[in-house]
Amino acid sequence: MIPLADLNTGTIWPELIVVLTLTGVLLADLITGRQATRWTPYLAVAGLLASLVALAAQWSLPVTEGFAGSFQADRLGILFRGMIALSGAIGVLIAIRYVNEVGSALGEYITILLVATVGGMFLAGSDEMVMVFVSLETLGLASYLLAGYMKRDVRSNEAALKYLLIGATSSAIFLYGLSLLYGLSGGETRLGAIAQTLVRQDLGQSLGVLVALVFVIAGIAFKLSAVPFHQWTPDVYEGSPTPVVAFLSVGSKAAGFALAIRLLVTAFPEATPQWRFVFEALAILSMVLGNVVALTQTSLKRLLAYSSIGQAGFLMIGLAIGTPEGYASILFYTFIYLFTNLGAFACVILFSLRAGTDEINEYAGLYQKDPLLTLGLSLCLLSLGGIPPLAGFFGKLYIFWAGWQAGAYTLVLVGLVTSVISIYYYIRVVRMAVVKEPQEMSLAVQNYPAITWDRPGLPELRAVLVTCVAVTAVAGLLANPLLAVANQAVNTTPFLQSSVAQQLARR
Repeated sequence: MIPLADLNTGTIWPELIVVLTLTGVLLADLITGRQATRWTPYLAVAGLLASLVALAAQWSLPVTEGFAGSFQADRLGILFRGMIALSGAIGVLIAIRYVNEVGSALGEYITILLVATVGGMFLAGSDEMVMVFVSLETLGLASYLLAGYMKRDVRSNEAALKYLLIGATSSAIFLYGLSLLYGLSGGETRLGAIAQTLVRQDLGQSLGVLVALVFVIAGIAFKLSAVPFHQWTPDVYEGSPTPVVAFLSVGSKAAGFALAIRLLVTAFPEATPQWRFVFEALAILSMVLGNVVALTQTSLKRLLAYSSIGQAGFLMIGLAIGTPEGYASILFYTFIYLFTNLGAFACVILFSLRAGTDEINEYAGLYQKDPLLTLGLSLCLLSLGGIPPLAGFFGKLYIFWAGWQAGAYTLVLVGLVTSVISIYYYIRVVRMAVVKEPQEMSLAVQNYPAITWDRPGLPELRAVLVTCVAVTAVAGLLANPLLAVANQAVNTTPFLQSSVAQQLARR
């Protein structure tokens, strides 16, 4: 039992705020029914924003740990936790109209989304194997429920079943890797203590540790949608409710990268060359397959699914090079990807609510009926492709620069080539919406109804779209301050600093 003095619950105040918020939303939904949905979404957003304020307050404090070292409140974790909370807040806002339109219970949806958010936030700061696995399963189980939330939709049920089966298998593989580490380290569960025991017993590169590493990476790669652990992604993205897909594409991915950095750097310091090599291979496979297969897609949601696989490949360059600049580039790119991708999904939701489809061909002539939506979609997609001067260009520029500085020339060249490929399928969507002549307008756009922005949920959706497009357009101009924050987080996080010192000592 952990002594009361070692709990230090102040380290998890942001998570406690989210837990209290989801409890309030759940009780309100149980007591007053659907009448509460008029204000519970705003309660959820207020709670998540309050959590962001609590995280900001932790930034200037010394690095602290809670629950006898099971949870770390370092700056790297603070940034990842903040991005997960922010993606949860945006996920609530873009879901209001969508969930009401399909006739599902909004209160239950928000509660499950908040559970997923708090699971991801705990995962980003966990420094102990039991807490890592419990947090991972909290995020995973809530994600399975969200994927199948539209109970009357066969595609949603199919997506949830596939996600559950593949996710349960990956969790079992990941848990087996953790159990191997537990046995090899003599019963240690804290990541730092495991590394110290393995180094002291000269087991850092033993066969048992390498087998555990393979299983752990397999579990992490599933969460990142890395090839060849990506099989669930296209079907889940296509069949799940679009607001769910938007959250999974950002919040779940951010939690996965936070877990990957903390677990691999802390628990496998002696096997650093091995796991960096594995992630180099995963990055190449993900960039190539994700961007090439996206060329053939006819559904915009499915295209964004393969796009997210390719984007994960770009992010894994920072993980594969294993330098402070690489880790900072992951933080910077993830922040930009959050707004760019959620902005694109907000456009998909707005179009599908009015046209009832997400087929790319049905976007033909959209500019004639809705120029603002076309502009927002175009800017977000072009930013994902890395077109200057949009934010996505600076995200890719910095991550490629970090890779080049580290000597990862193959990764950078593959990234550049696949970025050019991605521009083609993003511009294909933009061209479909912008360039088509009026006589070539799709039937869905011809029957496009006028939108009444005062309907519940639509002003919030418009606010999200405007915010995401604004950040996408101007974040490149603020690249230096954002990079400074990312570098400061990396350079003041203890476990990353000790890892860098160990690598320099080996050289």
